Order: sequence, then C-alpha cells, then structure tokens
Amino acid sequence: MKNNEAPAVNPTGPPKTVMAGFAHTLQPGVSRREVWAWAMYDFANSGYTTVVLTTVFSAYFVGAVAASKSWATLAFTAALSVSYLAIMLTMPGLGARADARAGKKRLLMLSTAGCVLATLVLTRAAPGAVALSLVALAVSNYFYCMGESLIASFLPEIAQPHALGRVSGWGWSVGYIGGMLTLGLSLLVVSRATANGLDAPDYVPWVMALTALVFALAAIPSLLWLKERTPAGTRPDTGLFTRLIQAWRETRDHYPDFRKLLLCGACYHAGITVVVTLSAVYATQVMGFGMARTMLLVFTVNIGAAAGAFVFGHAQDRIGHRRALAITLCGWIAMVLIAYFAVTAWVFWIAATLAGLCMGTSQSAGRAMVGAMTPGHRPAEFYSLWTFAVQAAAVVGPLSYGLVTWVTGGQHRLALLFTGLFFVAGLLVLKRVDFDEGVRASRS
Repeated sequence: MKNNEAPAVNPTGPPKTVMAGFAHTLQPGVSRREVWAWAMYDFANSGYTTVVLTTVFSAYFVGAVAASKSWATLAFTAALSVSYLAIMLTMPGLGARADARAGKKRLLMLSTAGCVLATLVLTRAAPGAVALSLVALAVSNYFYCMGESLIASFLPEIAQPHALGRVSGWGWSVGYIGGMLTLGLSLLVVSRATANGLDAPDYVPWVMALTALVFALAAIPSLLWLKERTPAGTRPDTGLFTRLIQAWRETRDHYPDFRKLLLCGACYHAGITVVVTLSAVYATQVMGFGMARTMLLVFTVNIGAAAGAFVFGHAQDRIGHRRALAITLCGWIAMVLIAYFAVTAWVFWIAATLAGLCMGTSQSAGRAMVGAMTPGHRPAEFYSLWTFAVQAAAVVGPLSYGLVTWVTGGQHRLALLFTGLFFVAGLLVLKRVDFDEGVRASRS
C-alpha cells in the first residue's frame, strides 16, 4: 500500500531508552510522575474489559445467568450495543463541554465512580437475574467508555507530536499489564473456588468485586496527579446532540482526512470489539475450553498486546502512523483466517497470540493518529468524535456476531469469518487517508 506519510520521528534521532527519551518525548512542564499517573488509568480500566467483557462475566452470563439459551449471546451483545449507542450520542457533546469548561478531569472522576459502582452491582448477577445483569453491564460499560475517551484526550497535552506513538504505546502496554494483574488475581480466586467444589455462581461475585476494587485503587494516581492544561474555550455551550451534528459537519468542511480516519476506525474497531467481547464465548463454545483455560488464553492475549503496544509504539514513530496501522490490520486479517480454520487447541493458541499483538498495536496506533490530527484547543471534543466512531463500531460488531450465530443456529466459526470483513474494510478506507494533510489541517 502506498504511504504518503513521512515517518513521525525527531530529526535528531529517537531516544535509545524510555528514560533517556523523556526530554525529547514530553511536552514542556510534564513530569515523569504525571506520565505514570496518566498510564495508570489504562492500568486501572483494563481489568474491567479483560475480566468483565472478555473473560469471566461474558461466559458466565451466557452459560449460567441465561442458562445457555439460544438468545443468550444476542442479549449480551445487545446490552453492550445499547451502552455503545448511548455513549456515541452523548460523548461528543460532553467532550465539547469539557473543553469549554476545562472540565475533563472532573468528568473523568465521574466516569470512574460510575463504572466501579455498576461493576459492584454485577456481584448480584445470580442465575436467572437476566434483567439486572444486562442493565448493570450496560451502565458499567457506558462509564468505562466515557473514561476511555477522556483519558485519551490528555495524550496531546502530555506527548510531543513526534512521540505520540511511543507514549500511547506506553499507556496501552501498562494497561495490558493491569489487565493481566486483575485477570491473574481472578484466576487465583477461580482456581481456589473450583478446588473447593464451588460453582460459577459462588465465585463470580467475588471476581466482580475484586475487579471493581482494582479499578478504584489503580485510578487514584490519575485522579490525583494528572493535570488539565487546555484552557477553557469560548465555543458556545450547545445541546449534546446539536454539538454532535455541528462537529460532524466541521469534519466534512475543514478536516476531511480526520473524517476518513473516523470511518477507518469504525471499521476495524468493529472487529476488535468482537474479539474483546466474545473471545471467551468462542473459546468455550467452539474450542471446548473451560473457565480456567479460557482465562489463561486471555492472559496470553494480554501478554502479546502489552509487548505489541510497547515495541510497536516506538516503531510507529519511525515508520509513520499510517503504515504502522496498515501492518496491524493485515495481521488482524491473518488472525481471523487462522482462528477460523483452527480445529486443534495449539493452532487456536497461535491465533490468540497474534490477536494480542495486533490488538495492542492497532489500538495504540489509532489513539496516536487521532492525537496528531486533533486541533490543540479541542482535544476532548475530537477524541469524543473518535469515541463516537469506535462505539458505533462496538454496536455493529458484536451485534452482527450475535445475529450471525442466531441465524445460523450457533455457527460461531461463520460469525468469526464475517468479522474479518471489518478489518478488510478498515484497510481499504485507510488507503484514502492523507495523514500529512490531516495534520496540517489540525494546525491551521
């Protein structure tokens, strides 16, 4: 694929180590402690996605709460789709208000408390408590998505333009370590519970409580030491939906390549969301994995994701954001094909490892590209537009997977193969993104 983007690298050469590179990497006045505090929010909220969405609660809801009914997967994905739809409609307006009032950090505190409390409600998700489970799942995911958008909007305030890739990669890699920690502690709870003859309804509430506790504690550094540097703006305070429509029109008139990036992100994140949300369901329903083995599988995925985000974040600044994202999308397509044809466990483990590498690199690359193409006075609003695109994908991706399994009578392999089309679409749209022009537009 032709790449018209010059490598995003300092002319003096990139730093040789993380510590040596701080002087060349961070914005003036940003301390190492603040970067660590920023990355710790990725550490905090990754446990929620890893345990609640990917591993434990997704499989628990389908198998225990909904008793493996034919509609169970569709109900789970529908609840998530409702929360994604809510966040995509409200977040651009909330982001614009946060920019106008210099209130990103206050909104981040609200989102953290909301996700932690709603996750605690999931401790009451007993077999048959379908309505309670779905409502608590939707609410917790809404606040998680809000926090994910807000913490990303701090990236351009922290990192130099030529170092957005590596700093984003640091955050994602630390995040996956947090996911592994929460998952490892959860695995310890599950292992001890099963050794004592307990079933999932007995130990899953403890896992949900543990996940909420880790989130709350790990988010404290971000809420204490992260600084808000973008001053309050002068844009009129319009309604949430009005601001969404206005911002979308502005991307058409003034930021066309950013709009193409939004479309690209919507395509490939539809596939990523399927992997994040339904990998445990696929492992249990297709490959016959038990809960402990599934948790080990996701643990492996997180190791690959952490390594991919950290290493490829540096490579991204060298070879260019656009080329880096294209490479990871090709990797996603290969992963889907390997997993589709996998009939033995070891082949599926290869696919899972590749998924981890691609997950860390593609998510980090997308966040860095948005930061590079965002006007300096509107970070929360433009990252909210990215959230809009990502959550639109999160509605379409898992829901399409659930519909395919429902229509085909539980054919998860066909649903996974269909998911691969999202990555193909993202790669095709990426070809049309002129990254350098998008950066120039944001700076003008």
